[in-house]
Amino acid sequence: MILTGGPKKSVKVIVSALPLNAFRAGFSNIRLKIVTALVDYFAALDHTRPMISFNAVTKQQGSKILYANASFQINPGEKWGLVGPNGAGKTTLFRLLVKEDEPDLGSVSVPDKLRVGYFSQNIEEMKGRSVLEEVLSAGNLENLKNEIQTLETKLSDPDLTEDDMMVTVERYGELQSQFEAVGGYDLESKAQEILGGLGFANEDMHLDVGRFSGGWKMRVSLAKILLLMPDVLLMDEPTNHLDVESIVWLEQWIKEFKGAVLMTSHDRDFMNRLVTKTIEVANRTLTVYSGNYDFYAKEKAIRREQLIAQAGRQEAMLAKEEEFIARFAARASHAAQVQSRVKKLDKIDIIEIPAEDRAMNFTWPEPPRGGDEVVKFQSLSKVWNLDDGREKRVFENASALVKRNDRVAVVGVNGAGKSTLLKIITGDVESTAGTCNMGPSIVYGYFSQNSLDLLDPKKTILQEVENRVPNATLGSIKNLLGSFLFSGEEVEKKISVLSGGEKSRVILACILSHPVNFLVLDEPTNHLDIKSREVLLNAIKTFPGTVMMVSHDRYFLREITTKVFEIDKSHLTIYDGDYQYYLDSIAKKKV
Repeated sequence: MILTGGPKKSVKVIVSALPLNAFRAGFSNIRLKIVTALVDYFAALDHTRPMISFNAVTKQQGSKILYANASFQINPGEKWGLVGPNGAGKTTLFRLLVKEDEPDLGSVSVPDKLRVGYFSQNIEEMKGRSVLEEVLSAGNLENLKNEIQTLETKLSDPDLTEDDMMVTVERYGELQSQFEAVGGYDLESKAQEILGGLGFANEDMHLDVGRFSGGWKMRVSLAKILLLMPDVLLMDEPTNHLDVESIVWLEQWIKEFKGAVLMTSHDRDFMNRLVTKTIEVANRTLTVYSGNYDFYAKEKAIRREQLIAQAGRQEAMLAKEEEFIARFAARASHAAQVQSRVKKLDKIDIIEIPAEDRAMNFTWPEPPRGGDEVVKFQSLSKVWNLDDGREKRVFENASALVKRNDRVAVVGVNGAGKSTLLKIITGDVESTAGTCNMGPSIVYGYFSQNSLDLLDPKKTILQEVENRVPNATLGSIKNLLGSFLFSGEEVEKKISVLSGGEKSRVILACILSHPVNFLVLDEPTNHLDIKSREVLLNAIKTFPGTVMMVSHDRYFLREITTKVFEIDKSHLTIYDGDYQYYLDSIAKKKV
């Protein structure tokens, strides 16, 4: 049977084709046929209905115009990347799409029955339920299941009229379609699969979600959105707080996801592997690029060069016309020509070259020459004593040597002990057994995950750096801060009002203020946008010393690493090659 028309007409066709008495008597036998037809019909609607569109949208924030007369459309199944400098309006665009904000002019079209899932960096309060229960609470799925059961009971009522039967079956079909779209009665196993992919151990799924840190709660929030299987998935920095293994899993999940995606991410590899279109929010407009992030970066540079060339030609033309006007303005014989050219110039839109985004500018101070052996540890072990009296073994019997000018990546799943190893090396944590020694004349700079918490929120940026380098002149400190994008009055901003990225730049500036020959970096790219990551990447490439780091940015690791230390199941394995060599080696082990 071919179903045509709207949902109500389709339901009437299905129900009217069946005798009412037979329908009541044999509901359990024929229900699947009815529901299957309804599900197929609604699924067909999902693939043909229009998706999200921006129609000549203008949005202003205070006195700042974010975008004017901006338009784009997201079609079924498309994967979009959203890029642009901080404050350009990316989050506002998400808010417009989920109806949390409205455009000043134009319209944002989102069909009523389109299911939109939005993952943001703002997570709700979570406690009192297990991790698994919290994920299963997503989108009122339990209420959906209960309503389906209620309708099933109603449909078996012998006193139900034909009209009521039709309305009930229609509603039942709609709910069943929604329920099947998110996995139906396999929800719990799907939720467990998603949580496992995002790094939760089976035993952790049954712990109270309130016991977990903000980063882990962010993963729970992400799992809730993924479980809903929406038609359109909006994602604001989904890779934040994820380790490499979880990022790889999420990447594969999004590849297989049939719906449309619009996302921001500071992870260049993640964007390149997933998106096929990129939309840039910058310079009061939205610009669409038909490719991934690398394509966008190259195409933007080409378009800028073309614009500069056009502006040059326009400038030459204007100079020629203005020269003619100036020369013949006083001559009556040329009055008509002069007036014609004046009117022509008035109608010309002057080509403006957008200012290029500011980027950090690293210049390493000359470090002291250290020994050839930078760090050496032997038979190193670490055991944490937990609050409940149990012991947690992090790693044991680990031995390794870091040589001068090595670029060592420390890798492993979340909680494997990567940060703990760096803390032992820098003396922040004592080992349980074994020895760890730095070589002669080694001066290290340490960026830790809790470095941001060590900043004094009451101080200004300038005061914070002055405290850490008391012997430096005010001029040299301001020059240093300028290279980290803090110029003019910005240096007087309080630490308390800074974003995560700004705080990261303050810490990096403090590290850079001392001549070091050994950089120990624990997730240095967190909170940094792609351009700032690229500047940091290039700076580390030119750093005249040794680097040891933990990072979930695969592009970063691939560009820098010369040696890999993997911590897995309390054991340290050394791979004497770059990051790709490490990936190839573990891939061979799995075969």
